Amino acid sequence: MTQVPRKPSRGISCHAAIAGGMEAERAYNISDLYILKMNRLESADEIKALHAEMFAFYTNEMAVLDKRAAYAKPVVLCLDYIYEHLHEPIRMEQLAQFAGPNASYLSTLFKRETGASVSEYILSKRIEAAKNMLKFSEYSCSEIAATLAFSSQSHFSRVFKKQTGYTPKAYRDRFFRR
Repeated sequence: MTQVPRKPSRGISCHAAIAGGMEAERAYNISDLYILKMNRLESADEIKALHAEMFAFYTNEMAVLDKRAAYAKPVVLCLDYIYEHLHEPIRMEQLAQFAGPNASYLSTLFKRETGASVSEYILSKRIEAAKNMLKFSEYSCSEIAATLAFSSQSHFSRVFKKQTGYTPKAYRDRFFRR
């Protein structure tokens, strides 16, 4: 069996969680637990599965932090749904089915309470995730685009540049591992 090289380090999720408001000690403790789990794994597939689990865990923790602002229940349900499905296409009809009210009312309520339309909010969260993936992982731009449910790498690059002022490559070149 081929050994998979590993470099235990504070990864994208840990740094993103701290930047998003999680207490550093809690973020580092969680990171340490995942590093310990990773050290017991033997295959690349096991490591990939643990990596996905870790991303999901940190994402859910950040969703809890994000809800500290008092939002109406349908908006909170939308935020949960968005965090849990950030890596797949999300439609307003899906959110409305999940959260309860009709799509038109939900859209208005979401904008009023968060200050952003649903699509703007989803896009901003995807760009946040992309920034962290570019900083702290070695995923290619096409892998990041696919992981975050962009329709294509070129669409991802256009949106990323519009939001950040950098192309994904320029952003990685400037901020990798910082």
